[in-house]
Amino acid sequence: QARLVESGGGSAQAGGSQKLSCITSGYKWDSNCMAWFLQTPGKEREHVARLEFPSGDTYTADSVKGRFTISQDFTKKTLYLQMESLKPEDTGMYYCAVRGGSCVGFSRPSQYPYWGQGTQVTVSS
Repeated sequence: QARLVESGGGSAQAGGSQKLSCITSGYKWDSNCMAWFLQTPGKEREHVARLEFPSGDTYTADSVKGRFTISQDFTKKTLYLQMESLKPEDTGMYYCAVRGGSCVGFSRPSQYPYWGQGTQVTVSS
């Protein structure tokens, strides 16, 4: 069973930056898709970015494109989300998720069977 643990959340000012980490374990697939989702109060969980292994292809939501970068240390089995130029609307609980197979077309929370507990990010004006 896959296990994921997020860290790196906290408070930041608008225009600032933060880096989230997700340590993974308990699975072995020839290919997989690691993703970050944002849960905003009063709204449904939404896709932020995802990364495909072993291709290295990435997919980023329009709302964060050019500001957030997803990456992975394949040796350490750790997923990262580098967040820059933060905005108040980036506030929420960030979750790490993983599924076996490709990332193509998989941007819905229901398509990911394994999740971490989340890490809170709060951006103030």
